[in-house]
Amino acid sequence: MSKPDSTKRQPVTGTGRFISGVVEGFYGRPWTMEQRTELFKREQKWGLNTYLYAPKDDYKHRMYWRDLYAAEEAEQLTSLISAAKQHDVEFVYAISPGLDITFSNPKEVAALKRKLDQVKEFGCRSFSLLFDDIETEMCPADKQAFSSFAHAQVAITNEVYMHLGEPEVFLFCPTDYCAVFCTPSVTQSSYLNTVGEKLLPGIDVLWTGPKVVSHKISVESIEEVSSVLKRAPVIWDNIHANDYDPQRLFLGPYKDRPTDLIPKLKGVLTNPNCEFYPNFVAVHTLATWCKAPAEGTPRDVEMGDEEQDPCYSPQKALNLALTDWLEEFMSTDQPGGPCHPRLKKESSEEEPMQTDMGESPYIPGPGENPLYTAEPLTLDDLKLLSDLFYLPYEHGTTARTMLQELDWLKNQSQAAAAETDKTAEWCSRAQQFDNMCEAVVQMFNRLSNAPNRSILYDLYNYICDIKSGVGLARAYVKTLGGHSQPSAQLLNDDPEPWGFRGGLSGEFQRMLPGHGNRDLFRHPPMTAVYCIRPYCPEDKPEVERIFREMQKAGEGNSALMAQSPLISDSLSAGEISPSPLCGLILEDDLGLCGYALALTDAKPAAAKIQRAVSGSVFEEFPSVIALEMLPRVTDPSPAKRMIGQLLSSIRSSGSRGAFCELRQSNRRMLDFYSKLGSFKLVQMDGLPQDILVMATSL
Repeated sequence: MSKPDSTKRQPVTGTGRFISGVVEGFYGRPWTMEQRTELFKREQKWGLNTYLYAPKDDYKHRMYWRDLYAAEEAEQLTSLISAAKQHDVEFVYAISPGLDITFSNPKEVAALKRKLDQVKEFGCRSFSLLFDDIETEMCPADKQAFSSFAHAQVAITNEVYMHLGEPEVFLFCPTDYCAVFCTPSVTQSSYLNTVGEKLLPGIDVLWTGPKVVSHKISVESIEEVSSVLKRAPVIWDNIHANDYDPQRLFLGPYKDRPTDLIPKLKGVLTNPNCEFYPNFVAVHTLATWCKAPAEGTPRDVEMGDEEQDPCYSPQKALNLALTDWLEEFMSTDQPGGPCHPRLKKESSEEEPMQTDMGESPYIPGPGENPLYTAEPLTLDDLKLLSDLFYLPYEHGTTARTMLQELDWLKNQSQAAAAETDKTAEWCSRAQQFDNMCEAVVQMFNRLSNAPNRSILYDLYNYICDIKSGVGLARAYVKTLGGHSQPSAQLLNDDPEPWGFRGGLSGEFQRMLPGHGNRDLFRHPPMTAVYCIRPYCPEDKPEVERIFREMQKAGEGNSALMAQSPLISDSLSAGEISPSPLCGLILEDDLGLCGYALALTDAKPAAAKIQRAVSGSVFEEFPSVIALEMLPRVTDPSPAKRMIGQLLSSIRSSGSRGAFCELRQSNRRMLDFYSKLGSFKLVQMDGLPQDILVMATSL
């Protein structure tokens, strides 16, 4: 596959066109055939060209992938594929056999081919094999036939690709589909390297970026994975996906992906919110992003745009999308929503529905209540809606302001109770906060009366929830200011159910030590207080207890004797004492919760387990480190501090370098050492298959 020409600012890479569009790949209720057809119309209008059919809850896509489609299902898919073609959208049919396929069984391969041949008869010409979110352990039969999981997947993918006649669009989703899944890193992942070397060059690879839901995707990260895959990836972007949290919806713009990525990619597909209609913003802004480099001259970028991308402004793209979305809100051509009579345009010739054609319209008399007339939805309402439901890693401007103001009003509440130099400021800011809360209420009212009911029904649970939360905060601030009696919802120990959140899931989360650590507005800090002190002989029993506890947690279903011993085990078990000044203990409120120990000369510990290590390795990295932390330690900062102090002591002893041994199953510590930056994977002869060595020079 030829490399993309980075000198041409066009959304085209390699030998084919730039893939852009939507993947229906979330968990939950799939979209209807009518909604998908509506999506094709939008994609055509906005310049997107691809739809990847991969709903996790379509039984015959994933769980019962072997089953052929029945006549009625076949007719629906045929019509859908035809509709995509009518709107110049490439329909890519994905199948996900990884839950239970036996790769080495020819009957299984034949079943997969038979299923895709059936879909090909429906008119489909583009396909995808997905091996995401599955167990990585092969069955005994596959272990005999293939040297690794990657070899098994690549073999069947290549065979199916050839069987289908080498389609122009054929996508492969690896099991390690983001950087955080790669052990120990992207470049050193044996899985990804196998995919890059063995997968046929005409097959494109899906990639979600640094994480499953990536905050940012950099050019450097894409260049790194492209070098391993030997091809430019197609981004499966989960930035707007919400299937992992039923209380969150994402209506912010496509952002934190520079347009400089486009020449480095084969394509971008967004996997958006489960709810169809709120995805207007996600798909619209992606389309604007995809077209940005091809439109020639750089655009004006607001000072607030963090990316400083000369070709794309997320805020301008959002405003454009919301302006178009407002028109759809006010339309009545969507199923499910007759227009409210008092919201009809004056030019409409359609008569409102009458329950009794013999009666004249009711007109209130003097002193009577006026008829309720709903105010029309405004662009400012939609901007506020987007701010309140922005993106996974950030709130919109108004939402951030409301949180900051509530925090300040709460912390400065003494200014409201007694006259101080801040009393006037407190009252002013309390009024501003109340105004913002009122804007949310009015937004809710206008959304609730919008003509297009299909959009409203997708949004309703979310806007009800935010209105309730804002209402409680508003009442609380008024109570602080002495403008009302304390809210029953705030002070009553038996409140109505809408006065608290979360159900059973919320209660579980509030009991866990890390609850609140990932709040986007982080105040007050939720991290625990830790103490780091030198190791002393009296710590030996507690250190051994932590070592045994973590060893037992890591062995899973295997017998203890099945695990290969580590050189550092004798150090953690107390059989060998750490070198002078080379032991540190971590404590929290509950007691000892971690340790970092070292031997400046690792040879005695290696001899104890009869590990043969070449002299050159010990010459370059003579010292060994043992680091362990109980699961309740969720903050990596104490471990980083201990490693820094420990390496300083080892260096002072005259050692040239230090290493640690890690089991491949210990993803937590592998991730920790990889992110330190100073530790690199090294090769050691005679190392057990399940052990990796990472080392650093001093």
